[in-house]
Amino acid sequence: MTTPKGRWRHLVWDMGGTMIDTYPQVDQVLYRVCRLHGCEVDDGEISRLTRVSIAEAGEELSRRCGIPIREFVNAYADLKLRWRTDPPPVMTGARELLAAVTERGGMNLVVTHRDRVSAEDLLVAHDLEVDDMICAPDGYPRKPDPTMHHLVVEQNGLRPDECLAVGDRAIDSVAAGRAGLPWALLVTPGLPVPTVDGDGVVIHRLVELLD
Repeated sequence: MTTPKGRWRHLVWDMGGTMIDTYPQVDQVLYRVCRLHGCEVDDGEISRLTRVSIAEAGEELSRRCGIPIREFVNAYADLKLRWRTDPPPVMTGARELLAAVTERGGMNLVVTHRDRVSAEDLLVAHDLEVDDMICAPDGYPRKPDPTMHHLVVEQNGLRPDECLAVGDRAIDSVAAGRAGLPWALLVTPGLPVPTVDGDGVVIHRLVELLD
């Protein structure tokens, strides 16, 4: 990996786990479903699974514990409803980074797997403003397909090398790289750091990008 410094003006954000600290509550919900059915799963293992995909985590836990998949799907849906009035916190450093990009004349853009209603609810709940947002459930292929990154760059008239994509999973970085964007991978403490080739950097805190 190389370090993408000094070129970018705009940020292409992932949402859950990058801008909003959603994963701790998601992990707890899935853990409670397992415990409710008498299935002991290490919480670190659940964290590892959800960092790959929340949907795949539910499917794997369903197979492993013999719990109907609808139990996990319904628990996650209920959590998203609760977030409308009691949202998970903003990631440390996200507000500062959003503000810095705006102050320097850049754009804050979002590409997310989250449905638009849920994504907009989280932004409104925290009074966060972004310049554009692409949501996979609106009809776009999910990462690591680069379609959403291509689209958000093109429809805002930007050059890929002016945009830094920041996400918390390998698929965020892979999608960005395939779209020609440099990337920053925000890693979760205590979890394995994925290996991703290309023009990017691993960070442990969002404020590292303020430099």
